[in-house]
Amino acid sequence: MKITDVTVTLFSWDNIPETHYRKGWAPIKGNVEMGLVAILTDEGVTGHSFLGNSSQSAATDAGQLISTLKPVLLGRDPGDIGALHSDMTTRGGFTFPMRCTGAIDVALWDLAGKRAGLPIHQLLGSYRQKAPVYASFSLHPSPQAYVEDALHWKSLGWKAYKVHPPADPQEDIAVCRAVKEAVGNSMVLMLDSVWAYCYEDALRVGRAIEEMGYYWYEDPLAMDDIYGYAKLRQKLDIPILATEANPGGLYPMAQFITAQATDMLRGDVAVKGGITPMMKIAHLAEAFRMKCEVHHGGNSLNNVANLHITMAMPNCDYFEVLLPAHAQRYGLVHDIEVDREGFVHAPMGPGLGYEIDFGLIKHKQTRVLK
Repeated sequence: MKITDVTVTLFSWDNIPETHYRKGWAPIKGNVEMGLVAILTDEGVTGHSFLGNSSQSAATDAGQLISTLKPVLLGRDPGDIGALHSDMTTRGGFTFPMRCTGAIDVALWDLAGKRAGLPIHQLLGSYRQKAPVYASFSLHPSPQAYVEDALHWKSLGWKAYKVHPPADPQEDIAVCRAVKEAVGNSMVLMLDSVWAYCYEDALRVGRAIEEMGYYWYEDPLAMDDIYGYAKLRQKLDIPILATEANPGGLYPMAQFITAQATDMLRGDVAVKGGITPMMKIAHLAEAFRMKCEVHHGGNSLNNVANLHITMAMPNCDYFEVLLPAHAQRYGLVHDIEVDREGFVHAPMGPGLGYEIDFGLIKHKQTRVLK
């Protein structure tokens, strides 16, 4: 089997309601172009993935994907995923958007699963058939609004909730305390500070939520502040979860581990460059008896890819569901569903195993890049 073509079909995602994840950041709203990546072969099997998300138009990256990565793939065996990923990384270097490498890698794994007639998680080596989720909601206007949100997801059977706070230390502590008082020990709670604090504030917030029994403390410092994370980790008992968006995919993870700057590793198929490097990161963490928690993927097919790797990882505790759904789910006939006990389940169809809404894409198509 040989790769004969790579295309990106751009299609519009319109009227996205305004959504905020941190004060000071531009809101998600309006219209973007999504991209359907297709890797075609001489045997009629096609691998797919999505490019882009509600805050990052695929048009930003699609041209580079076609001009830089497509020549690496043409004429090659799509089953040589390791070699192709290595060559894509060499061609693009670390200045090339990981989102593009990730979209190609996900499509290659989708193709491999279809070729074998198996879901991707089985090709990776399935570990489980279901995983618990946590609700990861957007910014709320008051502590009470966070409380109401957490109680809503609790009422649906979800067992864990993550706070994206206002990014002011005192306000953040007040929000965390209000949520903890409302749910008690009935939900596992996490805090994602989204790189908001200086070291001193990170320490104060960390000590406060440590006393409240929060499960992890995510991204309190700048993403590249290895020294600060190492110092902070020495002062706190609550597990620190860093490395979500560090540039360079797999390789910076070793620096965080050897500097003892994080308790767990973090990433997803978009920000780390695909399923291939995410499984390497998971195995690296496992070798040090560390957790590797999977970040949301930014679009529906990336989240399906994340679901597959979660099912193949023994050292991942939860599956992240970023909310609200109207800013995260688009382009599939049926998206990932959470059951009444707060679990997501392993896809069983070949490849990614979820049906793309080709009718929607045709109706919303804006252009095709070849």
